[in-house]
Amino acid sequence: MNQTLSQRWLLSGLLAVLALTAIVSLGVGNTHLSVRELWDAAACCGKGEPVIRLVLWEIRVPRLLLGILVGGSLGLAGAAMQGLLRNPLVEPGLLGVSAGASLGAVAVFYSGLAATYAFAMPLGGMTGAFASVLLVCVLAGRDGSIQMLILAGVTVSAICGAFTSVILNFSHNPYAGMEIVFWLLGSLSDRNFDHVKLAAPLVIVGGLLMLSCGNALRALSLGEDTARSLGFRTERVRLRIIVGSSLAVGAAVSITGAIGFVGLVVPHILRQWVKGDAGKLLSASAIGGAILLLWADLLVRVLPTGQELKVGVVTALVGAPVFLLLLIRTRKTLF
Repeated sequence: MNQTLSQRWLLSGLLAVLALTAIVSLGVGNTHLSVRELWDAAACCGKGEPVIRLVLWEIRVPRLLLGILVGGSLGLAGAAMQGLLRNPLVEPGLLGVSAGASLGAVAVFYSGLAATYAFAMPLGGMTGAFASVLLVCVLAGRDGSIQMLILAGVTVSAICGAFTSVILNFSHNPYAGMEIVFWLLGSLSDRNFDHVKLAAPLVIVGGLLMLSCGNALRALSLGEDTARSLGFRTERVRLRIIVGSSLAVGAAVSITGAIGFVGLVVPHILRQWVKGDAGKLLSASAIGGAILLLWADLLVRVLPTGQELKVGVVTALVGAPVFLLLLIRTRKTLF
């Protein structure tokens, strides 16, 4: 009972922080908006200045929604993958989803399709993500072990990264090459409601698939034999998590570009609050991932850098030290 109560308090606290972060995110930017201006612009009765309403509904709200979708999918996928592989150093990119999405988007941009069709790049990213996950599953085999899955993911990621580098190397237009590099860094800027509509269905379906594996991950933390004895079919659990993460992360990354470390850092921070419960960690990591990405996006908007930093750079600067601490702590427990 106490654990259930503490879990509710944790989720309630995270949701409160997310709501507060959302309000701050809507008000902060090149044009700072007060709470009163936000209220008037959001009112259905047509209050508020037209310029403020335009800034709110055409720029801030889509950026906020994408931040929640992308951050939530990365945090949730990170927790699900760590629970499946029983390794706290795992992140969603392990299956080659991010690398495949990057390759697909870069290939579309290099071919010139991105200039003729506005959503060619996101669609190319989704295609690349799904193709890379399919290749990982083929290489690992239907009944492949966890080790084979990891090795296949690392191999596919390396292959996709190599082909992405080849495309960048042969890019004759320096401006196109710079645009590709900027996309690879990850960003929530210059996105609209059409991008939200494109990503949201796949992110939601993938997220529900992963959330449905909570009890199975709780059993898997005791070992595969124990999970089977409790009635869970580990092959189906693995398939649901792989498909769910590929749908959610593939759709997210194809819209915003590669954003790393969210799926690694958030589950690690929240794990101690859920007492290591892999099932409870899923929903908490989804909310925590959205909070982390929104705060990273807020940081790139307020830093006086002249040119806006990419949000993927900020998450890397935050995540790399945490990853280093994880490595040091893991090394101490092993030796």
